[in-house]
Amino acid sequence: MAQTTNDIKNGSVLNLDGQLWTVTKFQHVKPGKGPAFVRTTIKNVLSGKIVDKTFNAGMKMEFETVDNRTLQYSYEDGENFVFMDMTTYDQIYIPKTLVGDQAKYLLEGTDCIVSFHDGTPLSVELPASVILTITHTEPGLQGNRSNAGTKPATVETGAEIQVPLFINEGEKVKVDTRDGSYLGRENN
Repeated sequence: MAQTTNDIKNGSVLNLDGQLWTVTKFQHVKPGKGPAFVRTTIKNVLSGKIVDKTFNAGMKMEFETVDNRTLQYSYEDGENFVFMDMTTYDQIYIPKTLVGDQAKYLLEGTDCIVSFHDGTPLSVELPASVILTITHTEPGLQGNRSNAGTKPATVETGAEIQVPLFINEGEKVKVDTRDGSYLGRENN
């Protein structure tokens, strides 16, 4: 069954000139004069580039199916990260380049959403936040309980983040995986 621009929805994956694009926003427009059209904002699946594109209504499109699976990070192996499918126990090797800068917050046992197209991994999405242990930081000053200042701290994955002055080594903190910001202490 042929699909057209009328079938576009948020999350649809389109094949445009051999590249995969995800629809992040769309709007069907029917002006008083002239033909109807579909205005979209699309994101390149591999590069992350975001583009606004307009299509004529009823135009034939090539839609692709993308399979999102929850996989658990196991370990690092050379130029790959090894993830495990917890239902089949298959080990899947994913290139480090797909994880990118988020690898600084990747801990063993972390569940991630991995998108596949025809068996090829396209992207890896970490949870919005992770709990990490502070392995090194300067000692906090007694009585300094204000949020006035921050200091650098190294977490168990080796990433360096900014934390409030009262945080000490060995404490668990919640970290935003998108920008590495401190979100708060984690109570045991």
